[in-house]
Amino acid sequence: MVLSGAYNYINVLDKAADASWTRNDVLANNIANADTPNYKRKDVQFETYLSNAIAGTDTLDETVANIDLSTLEATTYTEQSNLSYRMDGNNVDISTENVELAKNQIRYYVLMNSINNEFSQLKTALRTS
Repeated sequence: MVLSGAYNYINVLDKAADASWTRNDVLANNIANADTPNYKRKDVQFETYLSNAIAGTDTLDETVANIDLSTLEATTYTEQSNLSYRMDGNNVDISTENVELAKNQIRYYVLMNSINNEFSQLKTALRTS
């Protein structure tokens, strides 16, 4: 995290990329435990925190400048712990996990591309100064 106003978007994108990385680990763990009796699927909560942080202001620039980055921490939770798809108590659906993993990988690559674009814009601005 860089503590400068010029890096506000980069800091938020960095938090989102960290959450995506965490989600990748959690999804991989779900897949690895698809046959473990009584294992319950886990997921990561982040998007709701980000939505709440950017809601209710006039401009996105103002919002991003005033976001408290400490509130943008991904949390892992157990999803529907009382639900089970099988007799052994496991609630992991391998097809769903694979789809979520692919979706998350795309999200991560988009975030990395966005961070690179932000740095490219800063580099261009510095070059023209």
